Amino acid sequence: MSAPSTPSHPAGKASTHQLEQAAASDASITAIHQTLLREKPEPTEGFSPIPIFLLFVFSALIFVGGVYIAHYAGDFEPMAFDPSRGKQVASAEPAKPVDPMVLGGRLFNQNCAACHQVTGQGVPGSFPPLAGSEWVMGSEERLVRILLHGLSGPIEVEGKTYNGAMPAFGPKSGYRFNEQKIAAVLTYVRNSWGNTAPAVTPEKVKEIMAAVGDRPGPWTAAELDPFK
Repeated sequence: MSAPSTPSHPAGKASTHQLEQAAASDASITAIHQTLLREKPEPTEGFSPIPIFLLFVFSALIFVGGVYIAHYAGDFEPMAFDPSRGKQVASAEPAKPVDPMVLGGRLFNQNCAACHQVTGQGVPGSFPPLAGSEWVMGSEERLVRILLHGLSGPIEVEGKTYNGAMPAFGPKSGYRFNEQKIAAVLTYVRNSWGNTAPAVTPEKVKEIMAAVGDRPGPWTAAELDPFK
């Protein structure tokens, strides 16, 4: 009696097939790794620092060049091509003396002509004339005080009475005239429209300013009588 034949097991075949697939997969992975190992990485741009001795060489050359130029530049002026050089030279020049008649005329037309008129004739009944006025041709002491602190109340000019108010023009007023401007205006008034009187100097104005001090308000005609 013959032995029965062993039937083939389907599960055994499936397991063998899986092992073969796994072996094939391992072989392919190994082949890929070997390919990657044979390939070299892409070249990259590197940074190589300058050798330190070259830095010393360049620094020494720059220093020697600067010393050479400093000693052998001759009369070269480094500011020769500076566009602002001309302005600096011009500002360094001494200021030209100001003509008091020119300055005084400009200040008078800007600040006084509205009342006293450009002709110096004033406005009848309102503002006294300056042309031929005894107040203008008289003492400079009185005129300087009027311009510094103003004038209020009635005054008599060429036989006519005027009762108004003249504002102050001194340094502490709204006009802030300094001694040079006050002297220029008075010089202009005393030498215009036929008037001929000595010029008023800034030094004289400054002297009167120091003598008067800080006066709180305008003058009156009676207070100015001693300075005729």
